[in-house]
Amino acid sequence: MSKNKETFSKNINIKNRVASFEFHFIETFVAGVVLVGTEIKSIRQGKVNMQDAYAFFDEEGELWLKQLNISPYENGTHTNHEAKRERKLLLKKKEIKRLLSKSEEKGLTIVPTRLFVNEKGFAKIEIALARGKKLYDKREDIKKRDSERELQRQEY
Repeated sequence: MSKNKETFSKNINIKNRVASFEFHFIETFVAGVVLVGTEIKSIRQGKVNMQDAYAFFDEEGELWLKQLNISPYENGTHTNHEAKRERKLLLKKKEIKRLLSKSEEKGLTIVPTRLFVNEKGFAKIEIALARGKKLYDKREDIKKRDSERELQRQEY
C-alpha cells in the first residue's frame, strides 16, 4: 500500500501553456470538476493534456469542459474511464450567469488554464474568459520573451 502512495504526486499543477500564447485572459475563475472512476488517479500521476480543451454552455445553462484528455489509469480494470469525455464544471450560480452573459459577446471564449488538486484532495480547474490574440500580438510576446532571455543571459 505504501508503494502505491509514492507513485502519486501531492503537488499537482498542470498548466495549459498554449492558452497563454493564443489568448488574452480577461477574467479567471476556479471551478470544480465532476470526475468518474479512475480519473483522479490519472490526474495525480500527471497524465493530463489540456491543449485543445475548451468550455461551453449547454441548453440548460450548465458549463461543460470538452477535449480535456485524461489518459486512462494504467492499473485500472475494465471500468476505466473514457479519455476525452465531456466533464461538467461546478461553479456558483452567480459566476455561471456572469460567464454566460460575457461569453455571448463576440470574440470571447472560455479556456482552461490550469488543473490542480487542492489541499482537501479535490481536483479543481482554473478557467479564463479570454479573447483570441492577433498575429501581431503573438509576435510581440515572442519578442518580449526573447529579450527577457537575453537579459537573463547577460546577468550571468
